[in-house]
Amino acid sequence: MDTTHPDPHPHSDSHPHPHPHPHPHPHPHPHPHTHDHHAPHGGDGQAEILDLDAEVLAGHTAAITAWLPLRTDPHHIVDLGCGTGAGTFALLDRFPDAHVTAVDASAEHLRRLHTKACARGLRERVHTVQTDLDRADWPDLGTPDLVWASASMHHMTDPERTLRTVREILAPGGLFALVELAGHPRFLPEDAPEERPGLEERVHAAADRLQGRHLPYRGAEWEPMLTAAGFTVEDERTLTVDIDGSGNEATGRYALGILRRIRTAVADELSPGDLTALDRLLDTEGPHSVLRRDDLTVRTRRTVWAARRP
Repeated sequence: MDTTHPDPHPHSDSHPHPHPHPHPHPHPHPHPHTHDHHAPHGGDGQAEILDLDAEVLAGHTAAITAWLPLRTDPHHIVDLGCGTGAGTFALLDRFPDAHVTAVDASAEHLRRLHTKACARGLRERVHTVQTDLDRADWPDLGTPDLVWASASMHHMTDPERTLRTVREILAPGGLFALVELAGHPRFLPEDAPEERPGLEERVHAAADRLQGRHLPYRGAEWEPMLTAAGFTVEDERTLTVDIDGSGNEATGRYALGILRRIRTAVADELSPGDLTALDRLLDTEGPHSVLRRDDLTVRTRRTVWAARRP
């Protein structure tokens, strides 16, 4: 998936759609059905960002899977907007007797996920389905005990319809885990002397303005929509992500991929001085490249809603 607006977490699609209560947040995201992540252009870059997102945030994803208020361990899980498999493999690790139906619009991401499953000896526990989740008629996904949607629901053109469909396919008493990022990750220290003061915040503010037009459901109030779709919201939790990236080269590559994608989208929105400073960070050969820094962190928040089908 390749979009002109920033969205480095490809677990979803993006389709402009008026929202009665839009609450855009500063987090560029890639595509859920075509996936939830990365380079300014080209599927390979997006897939790499998704892989880096999975690696860098692995501990937080595992914490969410461990928190889920399940009555019994699920046997069949559907991962909606699976991307390259961040959620799929975290769920397979958490529930060793389960199998996962991984759904995405991107054939490339599904091929990558399948290759990983084979390499990890999990081929028999993963089934991939390519489809656009904005379709009114979904393919048969079975009757899962757990549906997982991470960073994908805000990409839906009609999330209310999607939520109703999720409820319909869930087994009675089954759980829907809806995970959303509160904002695009920040990486630079706030007092970095080499950068123009406030550079990263201005870059994200520009991305925010674009997202408000292209991703109106980012930051939406999901609990009322879940209730309206017939779910019982049993719990909600927000996890603060604050990861020290020093000594982890994946953090630099993650920052580079996301900031490159944002730059492509917001270049015309930035002042010449800010654009020059951002380009210094993205120059992989330069002394200020994010790949050369040892002071990066990953800062954002994730919120998860656990909703039960009665």
